[in-house]
Amino acid sequence: MAANYWASTQRLHWQFTKDQLSDTRERLEDEDRGLVQQYPLPDRRLLSIYFNQQIGKLGRRMSTRQQALATAQIYVRRFYSKVEIRRTNPYLVMATAFYLACKMEECPQHIRVVVGEARNIWPEFIVSDTSKLGECEFFLISEMNSQLIVHHPYRTLVELQGRLSMSQDEITLAWSVLNDHYLTDLPLLYPPHVIAVTAILLAVVLKPSQASLHAAAASVAAVASAAQTVKDSSGNVVHSGPQTNAPQNKAQKLVTWLAESEINIEDMTNCTQEIISLYEVWEQYHEKTCKEQIARFVKARGLDK
Repeated sequence: MAANYWASTQRLHWQFTKDQLSDTRERLEDEDRGLVQQYPLPDRRLLSIYFNQQIGKLGRRMSTRQQALATAQIYVRRFYSKVEIRRTNPYLVMATAFYLACKMEECPQHIRVVVGEARNIWPEFIVSDTSKLGECEFFLISEMNSQLIVHHPYRTLVELQGRLSMSQDEITLAWSVLNDHYLTDLPLLYPPHVIAVTAILLAVVLKPSQASLHAAAASVAAVASAAQTVKDSSGNVVHSGPQTNAPQNKAQKLVTWLAESEINIEDMTNCTQEIISLYEVWEQYHEKTCKEQIARFVKARGLDK
């Protein structure tokens, strides 16, 4: 993996603004407006939850590392930013993204094994012909312009957990938030280190006693705002009041660390809102609905052959 995210193809070619991503998707739908109207689909985030669960099923059957599953999810998201989903068989795309991600993350699986396991999970959508997956692999690589290296936020979490004195419960929760962020557009919008710090912040301020996610979001916003106000207009850290050797609590340590870092506070706030929004829409998720709506266009258009 390339060591420098800032010079990576991920940053140079696969990081968008919200408007850019929205415009790209609108253009895709405009090109196939009749198809889009004929086969309506659930909220994109609900589809992402479904894809995540299906890729997870395949990964568990093959004891695959989490990072490879995360890479597969990013491949699916990148691919569908270039190709209208209703023109594809999403089950074949998921199996292919998984196969390709395993190769890129150095835990390769034989193509026959992947096809066999995919058929066991989705027998009505996957054929036994391995050449179909091979063809789809070239399709994915082509649409992603052979830019396959993915930088994940897990590394930042591992590097910061000691420095920020995180408890094991906080580390576990932050890791869970990182796993969940792949169900959103965040990997296409923000650098992995910003997403990692957002997950850490959520893990530290999310408490069992808090009644709602909105309370957590408010707490995160307060910490982020405090960090911003510690800086002066030149971006320098301003220490108010006498300096003492008294130990800082975790929130204070986070505020100080954020103020001294160069992390974009506004980006963190946006990441927080996106993750909170995911958890809210998750309550509307029904696996059966997603499966039925995907099956409609796959079967009707003969994409399962």
